[in-house]
Amino acid sequence: VQLQASGGGLVQPGGSLRLDCAASGLSFGSYGMGWFRQAPGKEREFVASIRWNGGSTYYADSVKGRLTISRDNAKNTVYLQMSSLKSEDTAVYYCAAGRAYAGIRYREYDYWGQGTLVTVSS
Repeated sequence: VQLQASGGGLVQPGGSLRLDCAASGLSFGSYGMGWFRQAPGKEREFVASIRWNGGSTYYADSVKGRLTISRDNAKNTVYLQMSSLKSEDTAVYYCAAGRAYAGIRYREYDYWGQGTLVTVSS
């Protein structure tokens, strides 16, 4: 199983960025997908998740209204559209595949990508 995250980079406060996570080696359409992030010196935290069929999405309170998770099962890819970015969004972002219902705890995920760094700074 491979989860390849991409799209990270340097963006100014208030800017936008889209993260992609391409999956291979698993039945993508059977898995809930999640995004987590880890800032320097902090624990990994939940950002967003989406059920196996895209029917339901879940967000951390800190990102509601600014980040949007979506998926394309035909392309085995999950996306995280990020807008109105703040300095506190700076972190390494990880995509993960897990329970079909798309949990919010990292223990509910079986496979993890390598992470992509997002830096929000002027």
